[in-house]
Amino acid sequence: MIDAIYADLETAYPEMVEIRRHLHMNPEPSFHEIKTARYIRDYYEQLGVDVKHSVGGNGVVATIKGAIPGKTVALRADFDALPIQDQKENVPYQSTVDGVMHACGHDGHTATLLVLGKILYNMRDKLAGTYVLIHQHAEELVPGGAKSMIEAGVLDGVDAIFGTHLWSTTPFGRIDTRVGPIMAAADSFELKVQGRGGHGASPHETIDAVVIGSQIVSNLQTLVSRRVDPLESAVLSVGSFVAQNPFNIIADQAVLSGTVRSFKEDVRSLMETEMERVIKGASLANNSRYEFNFKRGYPPVINHEKETLYVKDIAETVPGVEEVYDCPPQMGGEDFAYYLEEIPGAFFFTGAMPDGEVYPHHHPKFDFKEEAMLLAAKTLGAAAVNFHK
Repeated sequence: MIDAIYADLETAYPEMVEIRRHLHMNPEPSFHEIKTARYIRDYYEQLGVDVKHSVGGNGVVATIKGAIPGKTVALRADFDALPIQDQKENVPYQSTVDGVMHACGHDGHTATLLVLGKILYNMRDKLAGTYVLIHQHAEELVPGGAKSMIEAGVLDGVDAIFGTHLWSTTPFGRIDTRVGPIMAAADSFELKVQGRGGHGASPHETIDAVVIGSQIVSNLQTLVSRRVDPLESAVLSVGSFVAQNPFNIIADQAVLSGTVRSFKEDVRSLMETEMERVIKGASLANNSRYEFNFKRGYPPVINHEKETLYVKDIAETVPGVEEVYDCPPQMGGEDFAYYLEEIPGAFFFTGAMPDGEVYPHHHPKFDFKEEAMLLAAKTLGAAAVNFHK
């Protein structure tokens, strides 16, 4: 059975590439994926697959029932793009939408699951169990699409869920996963420092928001090194520091923003508490005021042990997979975390490093090796079909 699925995927690979390139040329950002959702819905409807759209927003869910009773397995792919200008050169599928591009591989995820879904549907008379194909909107932007789709019932009756991410910095032919935390909680913060402005020639008459903000940035760097257990992991990055004044004016206000990454709830809470302690201390010392907003984003992606070991065993048998690697945790965030909070499952990376120059995810020149979609489809398909044995 699985060999027939592999063969059909090989035959359908050109269609996979065609879909991916169409989506890459026509990207839509998070929460605005109207045409993309319609494209996914129409694809399944033309096949005759039972499909629901506008699930939890712009989500699309297709359900395929095998002829033989069995468990229910969900597979998930995201389909939103990013507000980034595509700067790739010499490719026929560059984004046609100004300021928007698929810079994270979600076009490939969608093409992978659509073609896999088609093949599963065509073989439904020989399959056991039920397959729920979750096409999720808005992975890139908090609060994300996963949570609202779960609230809409996409996991009702589902026994396990599997998902993959095409990864441009991982060698082609390699599957990366691990038991436990594989991606971090992704939180953000914004800080407004309110001082008192004035002339640059009379600093003693002011409360300099730039100086205070600089002290805060410097002091925040000690939190990970001196407040977090060295056996745990955390990241605190200030990504923006804005005080828009002429050169000879001392700023009355500065706005800072950034991100915090962690894997455990106690570390997450510690960072939030200690950040405000540092900010409050600097404000008291400088007689300034502040507004601090710590916004919790996606929780960490925590793979379940049984399902992860199962995926690793399955991946070892997939044609074209050269290595199954027990990878270290990634500090990136993913709202696949919400699915794993509800039901057992596993998330894995499919190596998609291109042959030429390699750019990281969210880069204007991001691209991936398209053959990786075939490996992703084979691994997901094998995980889903063999789950019923």
